[in-house]
Amino acid sequence: MKNRNHTFDFLCGLCIIRMISLHVMDFCGMGEVRWWTLVMEWSFYFMSFFFFKAGFFNKGVSDRPTGEYIIDRTKRLFIPYMSSGIIGMVIYFSFLPVMLEKYHNPIEPLAWNHIWQTSSFYGNRPTWFLFSFFVTYLVVHFVEKIKGLHWAVVLFPLVGYLLFLKGNPLWMSVNNVFMGVFFFYLGMLWKYVMKHCSRSSVLCVSVSMIVAFVILNVVWHGEYTMSVNDFKGNFPVTVLNMVLIICGLAGALSCMNLPRIPVICYIGEHSMVYFISHYPMLYFYKFMHLSFGRSIWNRPEEVFILIPAVFCLCTWMVPLIERIPWLSGRWRALNKKKL
Repeated sequence: MKNRNHTFDFLCGLCIIRMISLHVMDFCGMGEVRWWTLVMEWSFYFMSFFFFKAGFFNKGVSDRPTGEYIIDRTKRLFIPYMSSGIIGMVIYFSFLPVMLEKYHNPIEPLAWNHIWQTSSFYGNRPTWFLFSFFVTYLVVHFVEKIKGLHWAVVLFPLVGYLLFLKGNPLWMSVNNVFMGVFFFYLGMLWKYVMKHCSRSSVLCVSVSMIVAFVILNVVWHGEYTMSVNDFKGNFPVTVLNMVLIICGLAGALSCMNLPRIPVICYIGEHSMVYFISHYPMLYFYKFMHLSFGRSIWNRPEEVFILIPAVFCLCTWMVPLIERIPWLSGRWRALNKKKL
């Protein structure tokens, strides 16, 4: 049995820890604290890493018939997207009558165009990622079906940037898919490089990339927020920085044979559960407090309660959710033979 690559589990685990911490900080009104903004400035690339990882471990994205491939991606991504989003909405709107009665407003503006303009759900906003991931897989599949078209992917960041300048006009928040496809192919390319170069060469290049990122991020800082396809700072340097750090970390840690880091790697191995579960928990906690007339806004102590509580609850839910295919995306193969 082939050993699992702990580098990618470790990096995925870091991404999930960052994401949940970010959402907790935002819920508690601490998102603009200076030390936290510094963390964000040095980790803005992590959501793009999931697309990079998908490309790195890509198998058969164009081998299967289109219909069969779409059904598979629908089961693994679109159905969990819908089901986890609906669960979040049920929690959200269950508290809405209480909020209207007690505070005479729905806490945040509600709009019908939210249905077609964004791919997120009230009560579980991070679901945008699953929909963008789903669309990215479909785009990559059709790009691979047309010989030579994959070379055009190098221009996709520019397309994403132009959409950003136009106010991100595409429905269902798929403006970020162009960056997603770019990083998907970057993962495929970096795997090819690592496979055909010596370990020492890859390590040397990877460390140089990390050093270059550190220098550029200080001298010429820029950020990309994938959820809303938002570019801050110089566009080409921002994309270059993301390429440098994602490839650099993946290459360097892989070459150093990173051992399994128990807690972080476990979170990375079961990232789907943490991803779809944490946001409804935060809303439930927030609304329960508001129902009793207490806000968690601008209360730093709530951060120290919520972060360990959410991670503990999500960890407890891992075996439960992973048994439910329409939530976890883990469907058993119908044609699998018993040995």
